[in-house]
Amino acid sequence: MTATDTPIPTATRNRFFPGPTWTSHWFIDAEVMDDQFKHHLEMTFYGQADLGECLEIARTILPGDEESWIRSFSDMARRVEERAQASDARGKRVSAASAYLRASTYWRGGLMHYSHHDDPRQLEYGTASYRCYDRYLELTGYPAQPVEIPYEGSSLPGYFYRSPHAPAKAPLIIMFQGRDAWPEDTRWVYDGALQRGIHCLTFQGPGQGLALRRNHLHFRPDWEQVVTPVVDFAVECDGVDASRIALMGLSFGGYLAPRGAAFEHRLKMCIADPGVMNWGGSIMAQFPQPLRDAYAAGPEQFNRAMQATADAHPLHGWFLRDMLAKHGLSTPYELYEELLRCDLTPYVEQIQCETLILEGSNEIRSSGESQRLFDALRCSKHMIVFDESTTAQLHCQGGASGIAGETMFDWLDERL
Repeated sequence: MTATDTPIPTATRNRFFPGPTWTSHWFIDAEVMDDQFKHHLEMTFYGQADLGECLEIARTILPGDEESWIRSFSDMARRVEERAQASDARGKRVSAASAYLRASTYWRGGLMHYSHHDDPRQLEYGTASYRCYDRYLELTGYPAQPVEIPYEGSSLPGYFYRSPHAPAKAPLIIMFQGRDAWPEDTRWVYDGALQRGIHCLTFQGPGQGLALRRNHLHFRPDWEQVVTPVVDFAVECDGVDASRIALMGLSFGGYLAPRGAAFEHRLKMCIADPGVMNWGGSIMAQFPQPLRDAYAAGPEQFNRAMQATADAHPLHGWFLRDMLAKHGLSTPYELYEELLRCDLTPYVEQIQCETLILEGSNEIRSSGESQRLFDALRCSKHMIVFDESTTAQLHCQGGASGIAGETMFDWLDERL
């Protein structure tokens, strides 16, 4: 047999990818955990994580076991920070900065799927993440300045990223995350903005990051009360063109950003990734009928039913504990009453600024909500759908931040 006679393999697909796209490969046999892990894998694109370190973290995570999640991430964070400190002590600034950046990611990552908010590790690891991140900024000169945005007698922690390519007055993107992730994770937005001459202001709002864990601020449906003081702060930042401000929210932020835009009319643009018309309704639509019946029956029956479901299913238990803590509420019935108030229906026609909705064709967390929001908008509106051909079809383009940034900024460059 000659080289040209080599048989063609009969298999057409790697057996570790049982479905038609890359997303069919799971690293953790628990859908939400796996999705959140892929969120961390995508950060390798910007040096915020390393492949081997991520896979080593995944190796010791047990499906549905929150303690194994926080322990696996924090063990890696500690190891990488120790290497960063050793390089730092020897004056090896480049190596130290690289390791500090990854350690920061892993400290934050440990809190992403850990719902016990009375655990002191919540504040300890959140603080450790920013200790590492701020040292990374110091060592590299990356153009970011920590800020504290005044908010109702407290403050919202964040960063102002000043583009070195910006003119004297330049546009600004205000960006925040949703229920689980942190804005520092979303480098594809702030780094993409900097490279294109756009400043970026990120913040941790009530219910998020250190605003929750340090300042004890909880989510609220009326997010315009958050957005307005942030815009007040932004327009006073040197070099910001106050007529060219975009507001971007991701995940749960896909409800929060449009809600803010409905009342804050200094915005030129709103970006929702994905769009969410009715947050609470989209969650309750996934309930089995017995839970819906229990809710209709009132607080006592619903609280019992939800607690039984949480006790029986680790994912439901994580979600319920985490949501109660982040919203500052005591019972499931109170929580879902609050979530049902996260509904844009009464306010959507008040949105005046041009609005962009980003949607993945494999969106599982709020399926159909982007289209409902798009249909209800009366302002100039656009929707970009990432299908399987883009590899960015997951929630918030998980695992594909490269094409997410390229696509969004190509659209934004012509408008902001």
